[in-house]
Amino acid sequence: MRGTVQGLAFDGRPVDGGLYLRMDRWAEHLPAPLQHLVAAWSTAGLLLLAALMVLGWWRSRRADGVLMARALAVPLVVTLAFAADTLLKSVLREPRPCQVLDAGRTLETCPGAGDWSLPSNHTVIVFAGAVALWHVDRRLGALGLLLAVAMGVTRVLVGVHYPHDVLLGAAVGAAAGQVLGLLSGRAAPLVDRARAGGLRRWLTG
Repeated sequence: MRGTVQGLAFDGRPVDGGLYLRMDRWAEHLPAPLQHLVAAWSTAGLLLLAALMVLGWWRSRRADGVLMARALAVPLVVTLAFAADTLLKSVLREPRPCQVLDAGRTLETCPGAGDWSLPSNHTVIVFAGAVALWHVDRRLGALGLLLAVAMGVTRVLVGVHYPHDVLLGAAVGAAAGQVLGLLSGRAAPLVDRARAGGLRRWLTG
């Protein structure tokens, strides 16, 4: 077992360290092309989420001001969720499992000490975006949720998160997406005024 990180505030090993190790060993024996796909999903999933955001804006040009306001707010929702996640990480200060467990060869380079694990940044971002998109377009939101689940699973498989990091990340992201996604609809009057002005071409179909 690797040395414990100094200043440890929360040790995730007793929670589900055994499950993490089983998933890590399973991932280590995946065919090489599938390993590359799993490792690439961290980037690909975020890019696909960004594409869904753009598509949500595009479709909302023909919708009312409430839906357009929600569509425009999705990137802001994601940013605020990420900020909340970063603050929570600094409080919990849980070292990455690949730093404190003998996990063998992880599919992604293990971050250095001080890059905390709980919650999972990637999972927070994608769940926040997916739930916020759900309030814009149910189909886009459903697709986003599938992307989010895949993101959470792959963050464990690449070796940089415990399963509970992902679960908390999903909860934080979904809560932010739900609350902020709905509240953003209150900006509809601003969108309606913008549609009557110079931004009309960007906000109407």
